[in-house]
Amino acid sequence: MIVGVVAAFVLTDNSIERALLIGSLAIVLIVELVNSAIEAVVDRIGTEINSLSKRAKDLGSSAVLLSLLTAGVIWVIILV
Repeated sequence: MIVGVVAAFVLTDNSIERALLIGSLAIVLIVELVNSAIEAVVDRIGTEINSLSKRAKDLGSSAVLLSLLTAGVIWVIILV
């Protein structure tokens, strides 16, 4: 995150572009925190294999992947 913020300031001159680049990184961090919370709650409930627990963890991981892809696309669009 820190490297991304520094890169946003170095690579852009426009404050709107900087806000988009930094904001996309912040969204990835937020989604990762929510995913970690979901996984902690699922693990707290029980460690036995359950299809709903697996689905909750898979959907949380998918949300992180989508946020990363979105951030990557935003960075490519702005910097290229």
